[in-house]
Amino acid sequence: MNVFVTGSTGYIGSAVAAAFRRAGHRVFGLARSSEKAHALARAEIVPVLGDLAAPESFLAVARGCDLFVHCASENSVSTVERDRAAIESFLTASRDATAPRALLYTSGVWVYGDTGGRTVDETSPLTPLDLVRWRVEHEQMVLAATSSRLRTLVLRPGCVYGGSGGLTVPWFASALAGEVEMVGDGTNCWSTVHVDDVAEAYVLAAERAPGGEALNISDGTNPRVGEMVAAVAAAAGIPGRITQLEPEDAVERFGPLAEGLGAHQKVANARAKAALGWHPRHASFVSEADLYFAAYRAHQG
Repeated sequence: MNVFVTGSTGYIGSAVAAAFRRAGHRVFGLARSSEKAHALARAEIVPVLGDLAAPESFLAVARGCDLFVHCASENSVSTVERDRAAIESFLTASRDATAPRALLYTSGVWVYGDTGGRTVDETSPLTPLDLVRWRVEHEQMVLAATSSRLRTLVLRPGCVYGGSGGLTVPWFASALAGEVEMVGDGTNCWSTVHVDDVAEAYVLAAERAPGGEALNISDGTNPRVGEMVAAVAAAAGIPGRITQLEPEDAVERFGPLAEGLGAHQKVANARAKAALGWHPRHASFVSEADLYFAAYRAHQG
């Protein structure tokens, strides 16, 4: 397949683009600078200089692709507007195409909100955290576009870790400063997943899933944050040196992200396993925290 990936130089998107290339597909990656374009070329990915804010910069290339993979995400006042524009661009490209196309849209498990310790799956109601409240409408927009000409899927990764760090960066960064900071008392659970397992799920979704549904991409371990943070402290050589941030301090430090860092979630992955034949390959974050901390440090240069 010819695959067009947004966010191809970002944390999740770069792993996804690389996974499609390893699977033998020709991958086109959107890049906003010549430096990022060069990085894509080194990874055997065809760089497309452009910007989500300017669909005309990439639509011509997208029209020639069989699959659109939307992984781009940014934190700005234009986030919602740009995400919607990207979706609309891919829908336009699919209507102009001479053959059926497919669209994979990246959402996340935070659309379930704080589940209070209950395990949720794709049939559970969506009560999203404020930070991602807008994603529910965009998920619906994508799924409603499913037709004989366009196969659509919404993928909901859990709290992603591995490589440069993902959502675990605040723990690693504070560990390097001498004390691991966590939001809350650590009794809450996260729905975790390694970034490379996420990438593999995307490839399988493109190759196998029938479309028209949302799938949770998590490893099913749902560890307690306190256990994860303790593992980070041990890996950093500062066992037990953990600071609990009060809600107001967490908001001051992390802004809207604080709600997600303190959320209590357990998310099931049975549907993705059955639909895709997907099985996470990585051991739990807790059991290999030393590897992930070392990887984070190496990425810091």
